Amino acid sequence: MTARRQPNGAAAPLNGTPHPLNGARPPRAILFDWDNTLIDSWVTIHEARNHLMRAMGQPERSLDETKADARLSLRESFPLLFGDRWEEAREIYLGHFRTIHLDRLAALPGREAMLRSLAELGIFLGVVSNKTGPLLRREVERLGWSGLFGSVIGAGDASADKPACEPVHLALSESGVPPGEEVWFVGDTALDMQCAMNSGCVAVLLGEAANPEEFAKFAPRLSFTDGTSLFRSLEGLRIGRSGPSS
Repeated sequence: MTARRQPNGAAAPLNGTPHPLNGARPPRAILFDWDNTLIDSWVTIHEARNHLMRAMGQPERSLDETKADARLSLRESFPLLFGDRWEEAREIYLGHFRTIHLDRLAALPGREAMLRSLAELGIFLGVVSNKTGPLLRREVERLGWSGLFGSVIGAGDASADKPACEPVHLALSESGVPPGEEVWFVGDTALDMQCAMNSGCVAVLLGEAANPEEFAKFAPRLSFTDGTSLFRSLEGLRIGRSGPSS
């Protein structure tokens, strides 16, 4: 069987093949990052960022620069980028983002089927994102996914944002599942893996790593190329919950 390599060097089977759990326990809860883990949003974020750069009299950013800037939440990244004008910049960015994000909202292929299948296994599902909380919840609602998640936590909802552990603790607060080995944190960036480790949860990479070197310090425990392979790694296992909270 042909296998790709995880950023930590371990072999990971390709699409549609069950992934070994590598000693990890079956999860009672799975928390997902949002942008570019469950939905395709880079084009929208990039447009809103460059609208902001023009308004602030600064050069437009490349897509790679936007991706680097957008890892952290606005309240953490904007003071570094705009100094004393960061709150003004935040309002300009959010104002433009609000006008375009729902019309361009698109789930990544196979993600809805994955979520519904995981929910049927009785796993508590939640979202922890560095997207501003109210915007995040509008997107979840627009996709018709609100009933799939027991918690949807965005930037500003907890006392600190990813990669801190506080949003994970908040997301799990009503799940009955404590942070630990029975919680998977699924994302597409090293920041997500760092958040998982800071929280004591299992770090899971979903999708192909565009830059494997990014994960040198925060390597995932498990890695899946797509939602089908993630679900199939758990299919048939007994999970210790009757269903997701609403």
